[in-house]
Amino acid sequence: MKKVLIAAIALLFSVTALTSCRDTKDKAKDATEEAAKSLEEAGEDLKDAADDAAKALEKAGEDAKEMGEKALDSIKKAGEDLKEAGEEMKESAKKAIDSM
Repeated sequence: MKKVLIAAIALLFSVTALTSCRDTKDKAKDATEEAAKSLEEAGEDLKDAADDAAKALEKAGEDAKEMGEKALDSIKKAGEDLKEAGEEMKESAKKAIDSM
């Protein structure tokens, strides 16, 4: 009877250990799958962030180019206005000299 009881206890321990190992294996598998899914999502988020940053830089470059073109146009206009003013001063000076 004592041997039967010891054998039953030993069998109970071994079944418990096997069940525990199987549960641990399943939990480890689930955790690995979750980690892989999380990494994939993080990778997608990083890609989206990089795409957004690239678009923002492209827009900033376009805006800077447009501002540069406007500044160049303003400088050209100022140069033309200055040239006209110089011509008018030249004409006024000629008239003043001729009237003397």
